[in-house]
Amino acid sequence: MPGSTFGTLFRITTFGESHGPAVGVIVDGATPGVPLEEADVQRELDRRKPGQSSITTPRAEPDTVHIMSGVFEGKTTGTPIHMILYNKDADPSAYDAIKDRFRPGHADFTYLRKYGIRDHRGSGRASGRETAGRVAGGAVAHAMLKRRGARVVGYTLSVGGLAGWQVDLDVIEQNPVRAADVPAAAAMQKKIEEARGQGDSVGGVVECQALGVPPGLGDPVFDKLDADLAKAVMSIGAVKGVEFGAGFRAAHMMGSEHNDEMSAEGFLTNNAGGIIGGISTGQPIVLRVAVKPASSISMEQRTVDIDGNEVTIRTEGRHDPCICPRVVPVVEAMVAITLEDHFKRQAAMHG
Repeated sequence: MPGSTFGTLFRITTFGESHGPAVGVIVDGATPGVPLEEADVQRELDRRKPGQSSITTPRAEPDTVHIMSGVFEGKTTGTPIHMILYNKDADPSAYDAIKDRFRPGHADFTYLRKYGIRDHRGSGRASGRETAGRVAGGAVAHAMLKRRGARVVGYTLSVGGLAGWQVDLDVIEQNPVRAADVPAAAAMQKKIEEARGQGDSVGGVVECQALGVPPGLGDPVFDKLDADLAKAVMSIGAVKGVEFGAGFRAAHMMGSEHNDEMSAEGFLTNNAGGIIGGISTGQPIVLRVAVKPASSISMEQRTVDIDGNEVTIRTEGRHDPCICPRVVPVVEAMVAITLEDHFKRQAAMHG
């Protein structure tokens, strides 16, 4: 379907529905000879999969990856990499009672208006389950970046207005919120549990850093690196905003404050977030994304049915009270895919 492919020289195409037989991805443009095992992909998928903690959906999907092509004897072959994850805990019957009612915050209304038909089983292609394919594709990009000396790391910066300002990259996987600030993580977790207890959900902010990226990636005008990164992360269903470096704070700064002055040793600040003029500076690329509260909540809400009648709805089922912990590896994946694509575009430019 149009819109399911991302990238230019390094591309991913995701497929599958939330409660269909399987989801997955096809990766095209992988450099041949790069070490890649199913375990490398599985490690990333395990960070995204449901049921991993008390503050995520209890849906019990193992998300076991099967590499069908493009890898031989532990190395990429340069041909398309086809990866599939079979759905094991789908329960489409949970949506039968509300299949004719539009869920607030979901794409039910817009999908039906666009296509004239929609898969009501857990949102179909609009489901967050689609991102499993992105994470699998991102694992390939991570492997490519590792050989280049670059890496991407993300973490939950805030939940429901509760922010952590210490950044310790070593503690991210040691708490269920995936925060880089341990004391703040406890408060964030409590906030999420409170929202779940009320039948509600809560949003937050995820920050992502790309480290070891050299200067020179990105193209002027329409193919700026930050523009492509913005599209990459904004294509994630839960993301409603993105900023780089100082971001929206720049609107309240003076030019003398925002400009990143330079010395013989390099830049003195990083308000630009590692990208100037759409091209990487060699500093860490820093971006933040606004993650909306999960749309599926059990509180009663007003809506209409497919005939336009006013009704109420409760979205019962197994849902995340906060998307941030599981969206971290998705953001990382989309950033990694974009960077590997630009590395290849830069190489093509210089022969």
